[in-house]
Amino acid sequence: MQDHTSALERFAHRMTVWTGSTTAFVAALCVLAAWLLTGPIFHWSDTWQLIINTGTTIVTFLMVFLIQRAQNKDSLAIHIKLNELIAAKHGASNRLLNVEEFSEEDLRLLHDVYARLFTMARRDRDIGAAHSVEEAEERSAHKTPSRKNTLALRRKGSVPNR
Repeated sequence: MQDHTSALERFAHRMTVWTGSTTAFVAALCVLAAWLLTGPIFHWSDTWQLIINTGTTIVTFLMVFLIQRAQNKDSLAIHIKLNELIAAKHGASNRLLNVEEFSEEDLRLLHDVYARLFTMARRDRDIGAAHSVEEAEERSAHKTPSRKNTLALRRKGSVPNR
């Protein structure tokens, strides 16, 4: 792949890598030690204290954006990798591709679907038996003919889930 990153992106990446290094930590400790050692020289003045407060505020402000940038990039890479695994796996539900783009309500509904799948798997004592709720319900219906009617009634809300 060609590298189409901008100078600003390359700089942000280098800063992210450097600020997470041992060298950066040691540099921060040295700045702190120098500040502490100069305390008696400046008679522990308000200006002396303001220097460290201002410096740490600026560094913290900038680090928030660097950390968020790194998190966003890592999150996107993980989602792409997961999408590739879902797309490549025969039998996996393509409904989960780009699930991170779903609304919170859609995610709650999807969670409920998988909770039902888990409940059915636990009832059947086989957590790997089905790849979808529909498949699990169909298998359960074939196992016990009377269950088919119960499942249909549950979908309608006539019979409560146990």
